[in-house]
Amino acid sequence: MWSYALRRILSTIPTILVVITVCYLMLHLTPGGPFDSERKVSAAVLANLQAKYHLDMPLWKQYLYYLNNLLHGDLGASFRYADWSVNDLVARALPVSLSIGGISMIISIVIGVALGIVAALKQNSLVDYFVMLLGNVGSAFPSFVIGPVLILVFAIWVKWFPAGGWDEFSPKYMILPIVLLTFINVSTIGRVMRGSLIEVMNTNFIRTARAKGLPLRTIVMRHAIRPALLPVVSVLGPLAISSITAAIVTETVFSLPGIGKLIVNGAGNRDYTLVLGLVVLVTVLAVVLNLLVDLAYAILDPKIRY
Repeated sequence: MWSYALRRILSTIPTILVVITVCYLMLHLTPGGPFDSERKVSAAVLANLQAKYHLDMPLWKQYLYYLNNLLHGDLGASFRYADWSVNDLVARALPVSLSIGGISMIISIVIGVALGIVAALKQNSLVDYFVMLLGNVGSAFPSFVIGPVLILVFAIWVKWFPAGGWDEFSPKYMILPIVLLTFINVSTIGRVMRGSLIEVMNTNFIRTARAKGLPLRTIVMRHAIRPALLPVVSVLGPLAISSITAAIVTETVFSLPGIGKLIVNGAGNRDYTLVLGLVVLVTVLAVVLNLLVDLAYAILDPKIRY
């Protein structure tokens, strides 16, 4: 397994390089620049700014210069945030996004798996209908619709939580964003877990366990739960990645100083280094999450060998 993990890690290097190259070219080939604004600067000031950030070099030289800095762990200086490097901006924003996204993923897995198991064991019951309704609502309504509804109900009407903002990981500012991401993730995990467990419970080895007189609890927890979790594990990687993209909307709706807000500001300001640094970060996270999902397969299913 370790040799497989090493091969996967090495194979991700070309993937990351291709993503960086495509994003770099798209940013530099689109019209406009990071110093274009309503207030025009003089030609001399613009030339000094371009020289400071190496924008006066040919594009291929800029690209090689950026890759050299990237290999040394330097994501570059921000074009729009004065006296701030991309490393500093990411270091401030990443803990916010990780705390919101990480807590919501843990809660989503626990609640989603539990609801899926109950719905599968009580098929066509009220619990089953509730899980399917939850899954349909979470899939049909996007986060930019559910978020304002949560603010309207819990921040404006009942006044339990603030409508947005951030106060150094204060729980009252984290609850509504976590609830939003958890609701979306639970709708997917619960639906997948329900369908997978129903399929496993109708297999031959489960029928054999029933014929031996084993109690339902033992059948589910000892024999059915591991194969039923395989589709759930396969969906966790893309779901975690989608939570990162959903953070763009979530952090904008709740005014959180996280990665999502940086992506929006960087794209709007044409901050090349900031956008590229965030692309590198998201790509690495996606690769790591997919690798962890693949390794989890071997743990859950001994038949899988890498």
